[in-house]
Amino acid sequence: MSDASLTYAYAVARDRTPALAAEAGTLTGVAGAPVRLLTPDRTTTPVAVVSHVPAEDFHEAALHRHLEDLGWLEALARAHHGVIEALAAHTTVLPLRLATVYLDDDRVRAMLDDNQKLFFDGLERLRGHVELGVKLYVEAEPRPPAATDAPPDPALSPGRAYLRRRRTEQDARHDAHRAAEEAAQRIAVIARAHAVQWARHRVQEGELATGPGQNVVNDAYLVPADHVRAFREETMHATDGLPGLRVDVTGPWAPYSFATLTPPEPGTASAP
Repeated sequence: MSDASLTYAYAVARDRTPALAAEAGTLTGVAGAPVRLLTPDRTTTPVAVVSHVPAEDFHEAALHRHLEDLGWLEALARAHHGVIEALAAHTTVLPLRLATVYLDDDRVRAMLDDNQKLFFDGLERLRGHVELGVKLYVEAEPRPPAATDAPPDPALSPGRAYLRRRRTEQDARHDAHRAAEEAAQRIAVIARAHAVQWARHRVQEGELATGPGQNVVNDAYLVPADHVRAFREETMHATDGLPGLRVDVTGPWAPYSFATLTPPEPGTASAP
């Protein structure tokens, strides 16, 4: 490593297996750098998945500046998650926070040594599990009952007719949100049967929104691999009989929302 580069850490795995090493050797990570595996100084496990990144883009001040650039951040996230998902297909990995950067490989090795039990406990907890995302949407403009499409009552003044239409539209929105509460309760019942952990995320708005309608639920679930199909199928029926709603199930993913994260050491930077 040169003085002009830092060490970017993606994830931690328990062992340096031949399959993991072979897969890592095929991957290109952040900033187009080849992905490598690092082992601790005092033992051979766990292993960190890393690559070199240019210091000029990833030292603390530059990183904070770049994180305000949505295009740069999107490219970083795509490369980061691409590495993790590729390795998660071969073994259990403990994802690290986006933009976890160390001054050099030796700092990563020391981090592995110092947190060995933490990593082993986390990897054991996640073994055989994946993350599924559930998003629930309310239609952006709920359609009021068909009766309101009838010609306006000639006995009403324009002002009163307008107020009636507004009240009907508000009632339709309230009905949609009550239906969303019912759907969320159904999903909670399904999760109790299939998931072992649950994490609530901020609903997606503005540029983060990925579909039509208002996102009212954005949750993640840690699900045993052999329950994924049942969880997905049952959740997709959570809105049955509830008009104006849409549910999306994403994944399976590496368990980002349930990873025990290592705080960055002094002299490193990580994304919020």
